[in-house]
Order: sequence, then C-alpha cells, then structure tokens
Amino acid sequence: MISVYLLDIEGTTTPISFVYEVLFPFARQRFPSFLNENWNDARVRAEVAQLAADLQDAEAAARVALALMDEDRKLGPLKALQGLIWEEGYRSGALKSQIFGDVAPCLRARKASGLRTYIYSSGSVLAQKLLFAHTPEGDLTGLLDGYFDTSVGAKADPESYRKIAAEIGSTGLFATDILAEARAASEAGWQAVVLDRPGNRPQPDHQFPVWSSLAASQDSTV
Repeated sequence: MISVYLLDIEGTTTPISFVYEVLFPFARQRFPSFLNENWNDARVRAEVAQLAADLQDAEAAARVALALMDEDRKLGPLKALQGLIWEEGYRSGALKSQIFGDVAPCLRARKASGLRTYIYSSGSVLAQKLLFAHTPEGDLTGLLDGYFDTSVGAKADPESYRKIAAEIGSTGLFATDILAEARAASEAGWQAVVLDRPGNRPQPDHQFPVWSSLAASQDSTV
C-alpha cells in the first residue's frame, strides 16, 4: 500500500499548455515593469544578484532574465522572480491556475484516507503554492503536505529524491511526465509512474507504468 505520493506539476497535475501558453508569457511580459517597480525590494535584489554579476539596473536584469527564459533554464533565482510576478497576477485576478479534472478529487480522497501528498517541481515553492491556491476547484493547498523545488537538486538527479525521502521520512510513489525523472526517482528507491496526459511530449520506450490519470493510484499498488 502506497502511503506517500510525490507529484510533478507540468504534464502531471497541470496541462503543459498552461505553463507555456499562460504562465511563461505572463512572466515574460511583466518582467521589465516588475523589476523596475520593485528594484528596491530586498527580495527582488537578492534574486537578481544571483542571476548574473554586476546587474546595475532593472533594464539590464530584465534582459538577462528574458534570455534565460529563452534558454528554458531551471535556475532558482529565475524561478523565484517568476514566482513573485505570478503572485501579483494571482492576487490581482489576472491569473487563474489550471489542473486536470482528476486532481482535486484524487487529492481529497488521499487526504481523507490519511495518505500524504507532496509536490516536486522545477518552479519555486512559492509558484507551486500559488498554483494550488488558485484553482477552479478552490484552494487545494490544505490537501498537500509539502513542496520541493530545485533547491533540493535537479529533478533528473537521484540524490534529489534521496534528500526528499530523508526530509519526509519515507519513499513512496513519484508521478511525472518525464522519463529521466522517473528513472532518477527509481534509482533512489522510489516507485515511479509516467503520466500520459493530453499535450504531453512523447517519451522513449520504458518499463514504468503509464497512467492517464492520477485516479489510477486509488486502485493500484504499482
């Protein structure tokens, strides 16, 4: 019986299209004005300082951030700044997150059964919490037991999953849309499944279970 679940977001709980067609364009459009308006904010300046050396003004910082977005870099400071931009969007009502229809019922069923569910995403912990707090099904953060981002390590690195297991006191099942991540989790002692959701990128042939819905976990021990 699986008692701990670790979930990816993009392509697992949330359509890839939401990330690439809504969240990223929103951050890209807002980066210059956000940095200009918040240049004296200590949190913003701390993250900017980690993007590149000698960024002296908001315009230069925005150019660097947008270039890194073009490269799809999974850098902590970049993800943190994106999270702050999305925070403004969610709070203003300009953003509303998207989740697959099976996610909220699955999370509620797990919680009611005393099971634990965690999130591990390349997006910042702030961005993760915001996404689950602003879903069409309402605020789902109370159904989740914790969040992990790349501060624990890269998602294709088995050591990242060992660190998560050490922190939560258990391994369990990791669900993702990326084969390399499933392999890393498996190497670290986790069970793993690959999600085949609408819009997900095809993965190479593999031996992991393939689920089209998280609801499969309610009836499966893998």
